[in-house]
Amino acid sequence: MSDVALPVSAIETAAWREARIAWLLASPAIVLMLLFIVLPTIAVIVLGFTDFELGYGSFRFVGLENYADLISDRTFRRSLWNTTVYTAIVTPISIALGLGIALLIESEPRGRDFFRTVYFLPVASLLVAMATVWQYLFHPSIGPLNSFLALFGIPGPNWLGASSTVLYGLSIIGIWQSVGFNMVLFMAGLTAIPRELYSAAEIDGAQSAIDRFRLVTWPMLGPTTLFVTTISVINSVKVFETVKTLTEGGPNKASEMLLFTIYQEGFVYLKVGYASAMTVVFLAILVVLMVLQYRFLDRQVHYS
Repeated sequence: MSDVALPVSAIETAAWREARIAWLLASPAIVLMLLFIVLPTIAVIVLGFTDFELGYGSFRFVGLENYADLISDRTFRRSLWNTTVYTAIVTPISIALGLGIALLIESEPRGRDFFRTVYFLPVASLLVAMATVWQYLFHPSIGPLNSFLALFGIPGPNWLGASSTVLYGLSIIGIWQSVGFNMVLFMAGLTAIPRELYSAAEIDGAQSAIDRFRLVTWPMLGPTTLFVTTISVINSVKVFETVKTLTEGGPNKASEMLLFTIYQEGFVYLKVGYASAMTVVFLAILVVLMVLQYRFLDRQVHYS
């Protein structure tokens, strides 16, 4: 019995119907993306070239004037530096702790679900609700952290009230928030590693846990590490709730962050055009960081 070839027109009609159904199914998501992502982004870019302020009926295009003002804006430069330092502290430490905790939990089956829940609680908790707890922990005189340091004869600083330490205090909170989420991602990556690879590594002479981690675990966690690093950098750069709830950018703008500065300019001082220019610079920095990170880490993954 010979196969019957379909005419070309029938194949084209079937492909057209399939494409139409695909577009119909994807249209709600496309419409939502246009309304809530694409159009607002275009609006922010356009407003960045204007002097628009909330409450005023008219505005004018000022070209690159807002961006020129950003270069000489001490508050913006300070917030950019603070955000860089905060990200440089929180990202690597939260990734290292998340990986370490994931390895410890995976190595001990007993109580695994309990420890998963305990370490993931900071991710699910609201920082606004935890603000009172952190203020107590960091209190200069009655706080447990300074009391612990006093046991070793170390004078505890005013963590959230001194310009020299407020950024480190916020970084501790940021690490506390990020470790649980990173741990869950790393545990998912560890679960996906075939157990046969560890057996093969032992046959090849990898007897210690360090050798197995170096030869099997770490290379196989390459894609997971890339994703975790990306998410950690994004979350660190866009820190806002901690600053707004605990420090309001103080003291002396020592904890001023990019998103908080944008919020102040746009919703407190009502300078929407200037805040939009800041937002464009913020997004550009974020995109550059992601591209550089993907190129570097993806190259490391392929080499490993």
